[in-house]
Amino acid sequence: MRKKIIAGNWKMNMTPSEAKALAELLIPLVKGTKNEVVFCVPAIDVTTVVKAVKGTKIQVGGENIYFEDKGAYTGETSADMLLDAGAKYVILGHSERREYFKETDEDINKKVLKALEKGLTPILCCGESLTQREQGITIDWIRMQIKIALQGVTAEQAQKMVIAYEPIWAIGTGKTASTEQAEEVCRAIRVLIRELYGQKTANAIRIQYGGSVNAKNAAELFSQPDIDGGLVGGASLKADFGAVATA
Repeated sequence: MRKKIIAGNWKMNMTPSEAKALAELLIPLVKGTKNEVVFCVPAIDVTTVVKAVKGTKIQVGGENIYFEDKGAYTGETSADMLLDAGAKYVILGHSERREYFKETDEDINKKVLKALEKGLTPILCCGESLTQREQGITIDWIRMQIKIALQGVTAEQAQKMVIAYEPIWAIGTGKTASTEQAEEVCRAIRVLIRELYGQKTANAIRIQYGGSVNAKNAAELFSQPDIDGGLVGGASLKADFGAVATA
């Protein structure tokens, strides 16, 4: 039985002092959940949030890493830096990274491999645009993104990963994929993992849905057989996250 994982993606929000206050607000609201809860926060907030959640079951993640260990890469954060600060997870391949910072599937593959090498658990994002959905190529597009991102990843490594399906047209728009649409794609992702690695890995890997997940729709989405939780944006920055995390 896969344990559901609810990860909040704070994006570029929260100064360290604000992050501490938000973590302290959310901790009691998620205390009773049987789900795994992760706060994925800006790099500058990781140490602060790790300290704030100490003694709880909440894990902390970063929002990005670079694929080199160190060097002349001004402004970047390495896997070792996140790990030393106390992070356990890292979001990779988010559509905003792909769009605004021009990350390619090959870049994301390098980051996935580096995260796994260092012991960080990647939350690998994939998703289609509204045009791609209307053209009927959603599944093909998602399969391509994942197959490239997982080049060189072993079955044992893949079993520990998380894949987050986030339709780009539903991120921050208030629009949510229907339960049937979300389950269809998450099921297709599990089928692909089975093709690549076998049934054991397909059964083990956790697949999230993300895209305007909130307190009203979380329970229905998370009840689907191939949706193992959510990657939550806006709702992770307020008390509503408690209801999502306990759905």
